[in-house]
Amino acid sequence: METNELKNIWKNVDSEFNIKTVEELNQSLAAKTKKTINKFLLILSIDIVVCIGMLVFLTITVLNRQGDVLYLINNSIIGLIVLISLIVSLLSMNKLQNNKFNLSLKDWVDQRIKMLSGWLLGKYSKLYIVLLPILLVMINLSIHIYYEHKPFIEVIKNEESIIALIIGFLVGLFVAFFVLNKIRKYHLKNLRFLKELHASLCNNH
Repeated sequence: METNELKNIWKNVDSEFNIKTVEELNQSLAAKTKKTINKFLLILSIDIVVCIGMLVFLTITVLNRQGDVLYLINNSIIGLIVLISLIVSLLSMNKLQNNKFNLSLKDWVDQRIKMLSGWLLGKYSKLYIVLLPILLVMINLSIHIYYEHKPFIEVIKNEESIIALIIGFLVGLFVAFFVLNKIRKYHLKNLRFLKELHASLCNNH
């Protein structure tokens, strides 16, 4: 491909185009690709920190409420879900970074695009819509009961506590879906840009 054609490709992904050689173009494409992948890794890192923080909180609450069986069951289920989420996030981070087969940048990016497309657009990509409300109910119960210093069964029988739980759930649900929707749009935007970079890498070889 002629240099002018390569320049036209690069202009689609970099408005401040000032590269003259094919080698510099390849280096910049590689740098922008890795920078885009790092944006996915950043969100995964935040998710991992949140999961660890939640597990610490659950451990503390369980140790302080060992006599409340229903509370222990509630927190144990939350802990299991959060632990699974933590493991999935760690594995996902490893998969995004790993290149054990020493693939070319083009093939490496192609694998990441397929992986990310499966996460964001696959058949299980909207599962959080069902799981999130359930998890929020349980987390809301865990926090409310712990700080109210009352047994699980006593809290759910109290009308004022139920009203507070409902309000907390609705507010939490709104915030959670708002944040997740923003994160999803951010991921999809980065995925589209990654596909553009991959197209440029394909045209450059």
